[in-house]
Amino acid sequence: MDLYIYNSLSFWGYFMKSQTQTEKSQHGSVRSYTIGFLLSIILTFAAYIPVVIHQNSYHQTFSHELLIPLVLFFALLQLMVQLIFFLHLAGSGSSARWNLAVFISTVCIVLVIVIGSVWIMSHLNYNMMSGSNMNKYIQNQEGIHK
Repeated sequence: MDLYIYNSLSFWGYFMKSQTQTEKSQHGSVRSYTIGFLLSIILTFAAYIPVVIHQNSYHQTFSHELLIPLVLFFALLQLMVQLIFFLHLAGSGSSARWNLAVFISTVCIVLVIVIGSVWIMSHLNYNMMSGSNMNKYIQNQEGIHK
């Protein structure tokens, strides 16, 4: 009986040890979190500084055609840093695949909500018109003149 309890406890201890090692390997180290944090700060300032220069020069330093893609580029870079260093989506294994699948489905749901909301709001003007205004609007849109 004592040997059975000893083996049961040692197996449980081995299982708990391997589980905590697996949990630790799924999370980043202090070094990776520090690198991610520093990259996030650098990318934030890299996007912020051109906007401030543009604002302080009364819109003369950078054109809007250059500034908007530049800020979007830094935003996408920061998104990648956040996903890799903090959400651990660049890892390997089944946990990383599940994280990626959940992330992709979340992005799809958010896109459906945002695109659907924009579509509804763009058609709201047409749907909220009174009868006579709607007839005038349809006639103008369709090119029908009386």
